[in-house]
Amino acid sequence: MKIAIHHSEVSFSSYWIEYCKENAIDYKVVDCYRSDIIQQLADCDALMWHHHHMFAKDILFAKQLLYSLEMAGKIVFPDFRTGWHFDDKVGQKYLLESINAPLVPSYVFYSKTAALNWVRKTIFPKVFKLRGGSSGANVRLAANYDEAVRLINRAFGRGFSNYNSYGILKDRINHYRKGKESFFGVIKGVGHLFIRTPYSRVAGRERGYAYFQDFIPGNTHDIRITYVADRIFALRRRVRKGDFRASGGGMQEHDMSRIPIEAVKIGFSVAEQLKLQTAAFDFVISETGPLIVEVSYGFGYDPQQFDFGYWDRQLKWHEGKFNPYGWMVDLVVNQVAQKQ
Repeated sequence: MKIAIHHSEVSFSSYWIEYCKENAIDYKVVDCYRSDIIQQLADCDALMWHHHHMFAKDILFAKQLLYSLEMAGKIVFPDFRTGWHFDDKVGQKYLLESINAPLVPSYVFYSKTAALNWVRKTIFPKVFKLRGGSSGANVRLAANYDEAVRLINRAFGRGFSNYNSYGILKDRINHYRKGKESFFGVIKGVGHLFIRTPYSRVAGRERGYAYFQDFIPGNTHDIRITYVADRIFALRRRVRKGDFRASGGGMQEHDMSRIPIEAVKIGFSVAEQLKLQTAAFDFVISETGPLIVEVSYGFGYDPQQFDFGYWDRQLKWHEGKFNPYGWMVDLVVNQVAQKQ
């Protein structure tokens, strides 16, 4: 048994490689960007690639390569069920609604007329989103009818850039003040106000649809529930000052007693129904209980997050350090063994 790993500095791959070395798991570093990637994988049983939604090359072909290999019989991470809806909030709406998961009520329109007719009857505020984006990027609050109409006109007109350079610069500055971003990172963010990133050139502009979610009031935090290979760990993220978003703010709380066990149960249930390898669910709390805002196969955490503990499928709490990246490797190893 041999696992192929595509290595990138901004990914899970360093942790995967370290885990393979520590546990004598046969692995091979491959380059998925080379045209001969299929030949590189000839002696491998699986491919692990933490592809990134804001890397221009990755969005061009990562899913196509992984799904092709899966169809050919290789084990891949992420597999189709785990990854097809990645960074596509509209796709997630249909997916979660199809299994009756507790999703924040969501609305999508593919004509300007339909969107405007809905806006005339709905209640505000509403949250407007593009289908892609993370850390709160590409998310706006439509406080009233006029703001919603302006967003709809733009959605069915010149559209929106996938890369919110101004919003990302604001986040870089906030993170710099907290010691979580370098000064060079801030300068880089300023540069992107004037120079398009490779990602924005490839991704183009979003237009031709309008996607809204209900605004759920009273949330000072959101809740990140992360499922990996039949285990869940969690945290709370404080809403940014003067904002309604928590994602991307970098203000995390690790008091596990404040994580609603109902959200943990939902995370396990949805992951089981959809047969996911991994999933990071973002929740808010409504009058009826936890509601899913969106989901991603990948996630970002401060290393200290893995010091607190996790729940297993029986909802038993396991205190102390853990390694979710190792769980991913073990999952792939077990899937290969089962296949053989």
